Amino acid sequence: MEIISVKEKEFKEYGKVIEGLDVAQLLQKMQKTPLPDDVIYEPSDASLEALEVCEVLRRSVYGGLPVQIGYCNGHNEKLNGLEYHRSSEINIAVTDMILLLGKQQDIESDDTYDTAKVKAFFVPAGTVIEVYATTLHYAPCGDKKGFRCVVVLPKGTNYPIEQPHLLKEDKLLAASNKWLLAHEEAKIAGAFNGLKGENISIGNL
Repeated sequence: MEIISVKEKEFKEYGKVIEGLDVAQLLQKMQKTPLPDDVIYEPSDASLEALEVCEVLRRSVYGGLPVQIGYCNGHNEKLNGLEYHRSSEINIAVTDMILLLGKQQDIESDDTYDTAKVKAFFVPAGTVIEVYATTLHYAPCGDKKGFRCVVVLPKGTNYPIEQPHLLKEDKLLAASNKWLLAHEEAKIAGAFNGLKGENISIGNL
């Protein structure tokens, strides 16, 4: 599998690079966030949301919608799962990282997805990207030093909810505004194991 830069044209099907956003304070503040041996995700962090850039993200990038700013940090080299939202996600790479991405349109009628369709994208440190709502994504991958990534989403995303049983898609609903297909090797409790094929590892790329 080739690792493609998000600055190449191939990324345009999955998202876009956002230019002109001053994230220097955000990158500095992120240095104080945890970097565990596994992966930690915090949907909302008050110290990050207190920065001026939060208002810019709310008013400009999200067109006035309430937003939350959190982070996903740690050490990871495997795909393990793919999720999607009903809204774009903003990722700000504090360190170099790799995103393993797919397309919601490639999910089969039985809610399975072939991991052979996943593509790997390199996001350089300091880069701000929009990941489109129809783009399948999950935790970033990094080198042995680990990764830090700012995650911006509409307020209320990724919090626990009571799972409804109205539509077939509901079996994928893992949290508010989060539909998840897991790989059985990841053993994600309560998740629908919809990923078929190899549980891709960047160690094999």
